[in-house]
Amino acid sequence: MSINPMAYEAQFFGFTPQTCMLRVYIAFQDYLFEMMLVVERVILKKLDGLPNTKIAPSQIRKSTEKFLLFMKERFDHLFSKMEAMLLQLVLSIPTNILLPEDKAHEQYLYSKEQFQGLQSEVDQLQQQYKAEVSAGQALRAELEEQKMVQMELEKTLQWFDGLEKVCREHRTSNFKESFAFLTQLSKKLQDVLKEIDEKNKRLQKKE
Repeated sequence: MSINPMAYEAQFFGFTPQTCMLRVYIAFQDYLFEMMLVVERVILKKLDGLPNTKIAPSQIRKSTEKFLLFMKERFDHLFSKMEAMLLQLVLSIPTNILLPEDKAHEQYLYSKEQFQGLQSEVDQLQQQYKAEVSAGQALRAELEEQKMVQMELEKTLQWFDGLEKVCREHRTSNFKESFAFLTQLSKKLQDVLKEIDEKNKRLQKKE
């Protein structure tokens, strides 16, 4: 059997030509063995009908095996010629023929250096994409953190608003200086809240 891998032919046929030839060889060989058994049974049947025959069945079996060996040698010799012809003329693809799925290789030819350059460019793009994904995740995490801070500040402002309302309703003079301080602090917190809100908007635009 041929030892040429014939990978391109296997791509086209869906099986290796050597596998095809091996199956054909086994099929013919099995048929040859079956025919020899049939011939042996016919001979033994004919001998049973002959009176006073001195030929034993074991002699028939030896003769059958000898003839089978002779036929197998002849068959192997003929099959090797048939295999060479089929592998060269029928089951082979000429070197100047391209399969339809490989036409792109003929249209876009690249040297080893060009391919390495393209591979390097692909690696750089992959790294850039990973960096952008990481940056996006960091921005989203920061945005969530800013939202949490914003919620806490809003709660604090609501508390100051409630305190101011209570002071107005009860007109407590003892809280005059404290109230002025709290008012200033409330304005500062409002400024911080506004700054955080603007920063959140900028982060959302970057995403």
